[in-house]
Amino acid sequence: MKGRKLLMIPGPVEFDPAVLAAMSEPTESHVSPDFIRSFGRALDMLKQVFLAPGGQPFVVAGSGTLAMEMAAANLLEPGDKVLVVSAGYFGLRYRDLLARCEAQVTCLEAPVGDTPDLEQVEAELRRGGYKLLVATHVDTSTAVRSDARSLAGLARQYGALFVLDGVAAAAGEELRQEEWGVDVYLTASQKAVGVPPGMALLVAGPRAMQAFQGRKAPVRGYYLDFANWLPVMQAYQAGQPAYFGTPPVNLVRALEVSLEQILAEGMEARFKRHACMGQAFRAGLQALDLRMLPVRESLAASTLSAVYYPQGVDARLLAEVSRRGAILAGGLLPAIRAQYFRVGHMGASGSSDLLATLGALEGGLAALGWKFPAGAGLAAAQQSLLASA
Repeated sequence: MKGRKLLMIPGPVEFDPAVLAAMSEPTESHVSPDFIRSFGRALDMLKQVFLAPGGQPFVVAGSGTLAMEMAAANLLEPGDKVLVVSAGYFGLRYRDLLARCEAQVTCLEAPVGDTPDLEQVEAELRRGGYKLLVATHVDTSTAVRSDARSLAGLARQYGALFVLDGVAAAAGEELRQEEWGVDVYLTASQKAVGVPPGMALLVAGPRAMQAFQGRKAPVRGYYLDFANWLPVMQAYQAGQPAYFGTPPVNLVRALEVSLEQILAEGMEARFKRHACMGQAFRAGLQALDLRMLPVRESLAASTLSAVYYPQGVDARLLAEVSRRGAILAGGLLPAIRAQYFRVGHMGASGSSDLLATLGALEGGLAALGWKFPAGAGLAAAQQSLLASA
């Protein structure tokens, strides 16, 4: 539509027209045969997207924070020890959430733009007694990506379950849940999964479900309790009606459409596309002499970028970029909130969106007096995209 601005924040993101069309279909009964079939297919496809054929999917009305809380509430009992590996705002959010479960929480933090190193994590796990290791795959506040595969290996080595917050990563960053040994992988609908906000998505592996089934204390949360949701998920997967709470019918239908698109693209191709998009955007930023929050390229996420304002430029840049057709997000970490901005490049967003955003960014920077060769960011990004084609 003419005049429409690109939504290039770290979520909600741009959505495919077919997904939005599914949202506009007449709402049907949550126990109708057509809806049961749609929901069952969506649950089965979620396992395929997470590469977790033996996992148990849960799709529940709520936000990503609900998925975080479901994982914690169902796996932890009072007094259990948890190790949190934090790379920013959402690692610290999980720390605080876990404390509400009356767990004994140890949190490893790193300087802004970094993540605790694996040796530090292993040294803490070696102390023994940890039931859970919790990490954020990509922290939305810093665009720092954790080494999920290595963390999963450490959790197995030291007898802990591994819970990975994939809210800003799932269906974009490479993640092989079953192969790598991620016991719970969770996300929200509105990011790389490509569905408007409103659903918490989670796949629990066999070890996680075994731990849940063996717990002695009741789950401290009625809506959160796997025991209430598991029969519903299993029934829909088996093509049977069930009820605990009314599912978000139109969102589930949109999820079915989006997951079909994701699997049609193929997970390998999707991982590669997001990696190429991230590399191209960073190349464009570097050509404009902008500095990113992640302190090393190996830590930079494929799904979003976090960028420091250059000298003499501040949050006015967001309004200037918006006037040129792209909506970006401000900073989130309280200590440096005013010093940086964030750009999402995930899900249905493609190379044309990326280049349009860089063009708007160049225009905004120029309007605020930042000096650079005109078109430098666009040229660098385009060169990167062509090299990876």
